[in-house]
Amino acid sequence: MGTLEEQMKALSVQHQPLRRGRTPHDELTASVAEIQVLPSQKASNDSQSAENTGSELALPEDILFHVHTLMPMRDAARAACVSRVFLNSWRCYPRLTLDTETLGIHLDTDEEEEKIESDFVSRVDHIMQNHSGNGLKKVKIRTHPCRNLHPSNVDRCLQIAISPGIEEFELQIYRRRNMEYDFPSSLLTTARGSSIRSFVLTYCAFHSTMTVGCLSSLARVYLRCVHITGDELYCFLSNCPALEQLDLSNCSDMIFLKIPHLLIQLNLLWVQHCHKLQMIEANAPKLRDFNYTGMPIHISLGDSSQVRVIEMHCEHESRMIYFARTKLPSIAPNLQILHLSSCNEVSVVSGKQLRCSQNLTLLRKLHLVLIVLLWNMVHK
Repeated sequence: MGTLEEQMKALSVQHQPLRRGRTPHDELTASVAEIQVLPSQKASNDSQSAENTGSELALPEDILFHVHTLMPMRDAARAACVSRVFLNSWRCYPRLTLDTETLGIHLDTDEEEEKIESDFVSRVDHIMQNHSGNGLKKVKIRTHPCRNLHPSNVDRCLQIAISPGIEEFELQIYRRRNMEYDFPSSLLTTARGSSIRSFVLTYCAFHSTMTVGCLSSLARVYLRCVHITGDELYCFLSNCPALEQLDLSNCSDMIFLKIPHLLIQLNLLWVQHCHKLQMIEANAPKLRDFNYTGMPIHISLGDSSQVRVIEMHCEHESRMIYFARTKLPSIAPNLQILHLSSCNEVSVVSGKQLRCSQNLTLLRKLHLVLIVLLWNMVHK
């Protein structure tokens, strides 16, 4: 008998000298294999019992399942190789990180790129084929340094990765030479995607957003180097009523960014290096933090009385200081903190002048960075 805490302590591996002819991995395998299983029971004093039989520790199956979910992914996979109970638990393991480091693929060798890609695909397929998709909460797929993975390999993985109950999803596709991966938005149905809270995409295309269902739990979206138009993004965001944070970086296909009125929980908006962008319209009543990097464009934050923090950073000679003096009072009249950077701009204004002359009376912190390009000065 004993409490759950005492039984968990009994599972901890004590440091002991290795037996002759055995490796640390052998010792770990042996310790896992020596755990016996008691039938899972209903809630009672007996359901938290543990029995010692010689050198073997017997625990209820539900406790072992819980222990397995707490292991790092590589350790959990190793345990599943030597224990039928842990193998069953692996089929519902909640956190999958699929990258070369976690999969044990060494990059500091002279192996050809094709061999690395082949190993990556083989190991990912093996993991996903042995996972039911049930219980999956967090999935991170990072394909670096595999440049030329065929889209079908990624699609096959996503069929399991995006399962009902998933909460955090991240897909980082490494740059491809002659092939662009188009994320299958049809996977984001209401049944599959309603539980997602965090959604991250990099280096791929995201079209056909008309097929996206209601992502009622989605709170954070991060898109980097994603090919998506303003219309497609608006359609996608219209299905995310609980969105709180939107971060867009290097999305070069967008000409305009329009935030749907229904995003009443949105409090953070970051837009960086979207070079074709000409307009931002965001009528989000709880928006407090706005970060923009690029050339001065038309920006409207609607009822922006809640906006307190703005960061604006230049690209090339963008006259960002002049933009702040002339436009920010109408964009964010209750602004309190302003981070501003500009390149080769000679019109400099102090924080006091900015507050008094332009009606930013609540401004209490101004962080100003002036970048001077000596190469330009010499040639001018």
